[in-house]
Amino acid sequence: MVTGQGRAWEIAAAVADPEVPVLTIEDLGVLRDVAVAGERVTVTITPTYSGCPAMDVIRDDVVLALTAAGFGDVEVRLTLSPAWTTDWMSDAGKRKLTEYGIAPPTGRATVGPIKLAIAVKCPRCGSLDTREASRFGSTSCKALYECRACLEPFDHFKVH
Repeated sequence: MVTGQGRAWEIAAAVADPEVPVLTIEDLGVLRDVAVAGERVTVTITPTYSGCPAMDVIRDDVVLALTAAGFGDVEVRLTLSPAWTTDWMSDAGKRKLTEYGIAPPTGRATVGPIKLAIAVKCPRCGSLDTREASRFGSTSCKALYECRACLEPFDHFKVH
């Protein structure tokens, strides 16, 4: 039997996000906790949105990764509180988003009045001459933007 909280965390942390496969669930900040008690591994994840359709796939991928590594009794729990925020994304994850062609979130999530973004930087050419084409991009946690300099569309991870 394989044991060890640190090893279990490393295995769960390496699971890729199915919607943005260059990110791990650790990069995204979705992985909240990994606990090992005897032979049982309990992994806690938080969705980016309460209705995020990727959570079932993430749960299955975490179970598969841990059982393939020798952990026999794996449970994945979903928690909505505290609510996920882009503040939980790692700096490495934000860099990976840029390299993948998705503008990472900027600023910090706040409670109260919504801060206005002056511009979203194009991840392809770096221009700030961009515009929001649609509030919703390829997934509900992203908005679709267009760069007026290079004329390329790109997703922007929303701050929340």
